[in-house]
Amino acid sequence: MRFARFVFIGAGIWGFLVLAPFLWLHDVTGRLYPPPTEYPHFFWGFFAITTAWQLAFLIIGSDPLRFRPLMIACMFEKFSYVLLLIVLYSQARISYADLQAAVPDGVLGTLFVISFLKTRADRLKT
Repeated sequence: MRFARFVFIGAGIWGFLVLAPFLWLHDVTGRLYPPPTEYPHFFWGFFAITTAWQLAFLIIGSDPLRFRPLMIACMFEKFSYVLLLIVLYSQARISYADLQAAVPDGVLGTLFVISFLKTRADRLKT
């Protein structure tokens, strides 16, 4: 359970730290892609949803055994994004630089799977 607590609290803190700068740097994003002013609902909506997930990671980290079923949704969140990036890259719709965003999510998704398995063993001990 200690491992899962560390993984999920770490993932939540990491997510907040990585996402926060983009809330003020939307003009930088607009230099490489169409400016966020053309799709504000998607740009700001993405940050609202991902921020909610960071909060969910912190909640799971507070009591991994109690919130273990939510780990399945967390794994889906991470691996669906990784798969999406792989598919888009294979279709030449994103650059290799954009594909690299799959690495941290793939690592976290794998840690979520390990946490899920380890908490099952912890649950069976009690």
